[in-house]
Amino acid sequence: MNVVDSSAWLSYFAGDNNAVVFSGPIEEISELLVPSITITEVFKNVLRQRGEDAALIVTAHMKQGRVIPLDSELAMDAAKFGVLHKLPLADSIIFATAQKYAAALWTQDNDFEGLESVRYISRKST
Repeated sequence: MNVVDSSAWLSYFAGDNNAVVFSGPIEEISELLVPSITITEVFKNVLRQRGEDAALIVTAHMKQGRVIPLDSELAMDAAKFGVLHKLPLADSIIFATAQKYAAALWTQDNDFEGLESVRYISRKST
């Protein structure tokens, strides 16, 4: 199973230098878990930069994977991981989701670097 962080989704949709790395886990739909918070972050970012139509298109692609809602159990796990690893709120939810489902977490966000089951790819210059 794979979880793709918002930074990796944005890289993929932008077609930047890391897009090819993230295309594998994103395009393997049957193995893709999508924390609902990533939909929020990606929709907001694309909405701001390219408008609502573009934001709806990219999030429709995201929703082809299995969307994982934030329930109370996942929220408490996220809080624990947030404190333990000093992660921001959204990152702690994404990490907790990956941990709950024993999934690889794909990202280019250095907040995750060195954490268990994280596939960290540093940002490449465009």
